[in-house]
Amino acid sequence: MRRTKEIQQYILDSIRGHPQDVVAKTAAFFCVTRQAVNRHVNSLIKRGLIYAEGNTRQRAYKLKVTSTTTFSIPLKSLEEDRLWRERIREHLADLQENIFSIWHYGFTEMVNNAIDHSEGINLTVVLEKTAADTHMLIIDDGIGIFNKIKWEFGLEDERHAILELAKGKLTTDPQRHTGEGIFFSSRMFDHYRILSGGVFFSHSFDEETDWIIESEAHKDGTVVSMMLKNSNKTTPKEIFDKFSSDEYEYGFSKTVILVILAKQGLEQLISRSQAKRLLARLDQFKEVILDFKGVDDIGPAFADEIFRVFANFHPEIRLVSVNTNQNIEKIILKAKTNRPA
Repeated sequence: MRRTKEIQQYILDSIRGHPQDVVAKTAAFFCVTRQAVNRHVNSLIKRGLIYAEGNTRQRAYKLKVTSTTTFSIPLKSLEEDRLWRERIREHLADLQENIFSIWHYGFTEMVNNAIDHSEGINLTVVLEKTAADTHMLIIDDGIGIFNKIKWEFGLEDERHAILELAKGKLTTDPQRHTGEGIFFSSRMFDHYRILSGGVFFSHSFDEETDWIIESEAHKDGTVVSMMLKNSNKTTPKEIFDKFSSDEYEYGFSKTVILVILAKQGLEQLISRSQAKRLLARLDQFKEVILDFKGVDDIGPAFADEIFRVFANFHPEIRLVSVNTNQNIEKIILKAKTNRPA
């Protein structure tokens, strides 16, 4: 019985990524025959959890939506905790405790952001559940989160707004907000995305860093998309602890920055101004991990501003560079060796 449950859960969790070869993938993973896996697939179909499309050779399996709820509500006088209790909680009550806690945190944080910052009129929520995962959209018709950040902080464009958002501790209302909600929510969910204006902010659970994706369609307001597997074992505490610098430091003291976010268009990372853009507000952290994934080269001035100038002014901050190629490592090392002993 336990093995049956494990195999069927594996099938459910794998279908989105492998709709056509999920049978072969499952058979290989559990070292069983395809015929044995097909029996489990047929059982899931009979239970109404998945369905098949196409003929035998082109057959693809998909998750069936088991429940859905959609509603719109005015933002004026809205209270996120009350909305959670009255409209959302009952739909997620059957999920395991850690999953329920993540949804509670993510939903209330995102709705609170819309209430306090969006300057919109209405909020729309779309919730869909399958046997494998739960997906939610939170949509407001306001001025757009990236546009709001751009104007509040005097930034050049919305891409720079995403860079600041990715660092964490960013808020346009420090009296009422810590600026942690989006950062931690994006790390708790398997997939987390924000679409606003002409860009996506995207983060996946199995990646340390965030991505900017250009969108041709300009969207008014803000759309937050969150997806979480129902079998996920992560707890909110594990995510909070991950971004604490040590076991005795429970505050938000560590951040991970994708260095490529400092680029604009096809420009190369060569100037001190680009480095300063990357370094803005990082003095709020005790440890900063700079991820050079996707960066092929950097200029000496860019490296010097980070690893000598900033490091000299902030010796209390631990700077860690990861995913660097050999050429970037040499440039960083040169900048570091020019630091005073």
